[in-house]
Amino acid sequence: MLIFGHKFIQNHPFYHVLNIDSILHTPPSSTIYLEFNEENLEIIEHTKLNNISIALKISTLNELIFASALGARYIMVPKESAKEFQDIAENYLFDAKILVNIEEDSEITELALLGIDGVFYSNAIVKTNG
Repeated sequence: MLIFGHKFIQNHPFYHVLNIDSILHTPPSSTIYLEFNEENLEIIEHTKLNNISIALKISTLNELIFASALGARYIMVPKESAKEFQDIAENYLFDAKILVNIEEDSEITELALLGIDGVFYSNAIVKTNG
């Protein structure tokens, strides 16, 4: 199971950007975090064309399918839909990993038992100022 933003686990944060220029203010090999919506499609397409790793926050099954088709490395899903979305990702052999936002360590066990790829704490997302 992948774990992002926990004090015991050393890993790189996700960088929430506001526009394409903001990507320049992130470290090399960063993973860009965005909510999946029409306003962010230009940024999403830019990351795809430039082989920039991206994590997309989605809320619906259609968005899950689109996120995979757009090459997301990580797909952040609502906890209440996580098992269903994980099953679909496995059925269609998505390259992306399914992640769920958690607040407490006890949630790791619950999600591990459901077979979810990983979890992230809110502090794993860093908002850029650029």
